[in-house]
Amino acid sequence: MTAATPKTGAIDPEALVAIDVHTHAEVSAKGAASLSAELDTASASYFKVEGNRKPTLPEIAAYYRERRMAAVVFTVDAESATGTAPVPNEEIAEAAAEHPDVLIPFASIDPFRGRAGVRRARRLVEEYGVRGFKFHPSIQGFFPNDRALAYELYEVIEETGAIALFHTGQTGIGAGVPGGGGIRLKYSNPMCVDDVAADFPQLKIILAHPSFPWQDEALAVATHKPGVHIDLSGWSPKYFPPQLVQYANTLLKDKVLFGSDYPVLTPDRWLADFEKLQIKDEVRPKILKENAARLLGLG
Repeated sequence: MTAATPKTGAIDPEALVAIDVHTHAEVSAKGAASLSAELDTASASYFKVEGNRKPTLPEIAAYYRERRMAAVVFTVDAESATGTAPVPNEEIAEAAAEHPDVLIPFASIDPFRGRAGVRRARRLVEEYGVRGFKFHPSIQGFFPNDRALAYELYEVIEETGAIALFHTGQTGIGAGVPGGGGIRLKYSNPMCVDDVAADFPQLKIILAHPSFPWQDEALAVATHKPGVHIDLSGWSPKYFPPQLVQYANTLLKDKVLFGSDYPVLTPDRWLADFEKLQIKDEVRPKILKENAARLLGLG
């Protein structure tokens, strides 16, 4: 596969309504999917997704362009745990290079790929223009602070200036399946990421989602560690816990980011509910795009 030629300066934050830092590429042009049929069906049921049709990468680009938004897009590489090959990172990067006005490429590396995964991470940044890496500890089956398994990977991410985005809290993946599909929630406690933030002080980190049942832990980590941010994806804002809204309005107003979790939760629904949330007028633009633009280096 030929490396995509990264295009810089194509996204103009001033022209955007919002920057969505959490969207999923769930199908590949070559037929690959990020989840097994059983887990995918459980996720669709959990999020009440009608029709459960997965948009292609060009369709994601068109969807966000129509809304004057940019989107961080990624897959989840959990092949060691699930046996399902992910949507190729290279395909996502190439789609972002073809749609540089709206798509921002992140990648995902299964930590169990070892040094081969570490080498691949560097190549994805240097040759494909990938801006960050998504980890889903519960699906991938690892504790983020496992030094032997993941720290070489974090070293490359920190060195290249990329971002590490960690799923935190409960997940809809496997919900309702006997035994949760074998997925263990314990891996996604944000306190495990606190160790990572302490050991890699220059690493830019995003804690994804309101981190139920560890919301207070996530707020503590983001308040204590300068490089840690929180995205608000995966939940309608009307269900945000009060302490999350309080911190977003005050101590973390420069570190909280809009994310939808598209396609399971659309930005249209998220933004409609966010409009009704008690967020200060001066904080809204920070959450919707200014914080993300700064973190992503978009100008």
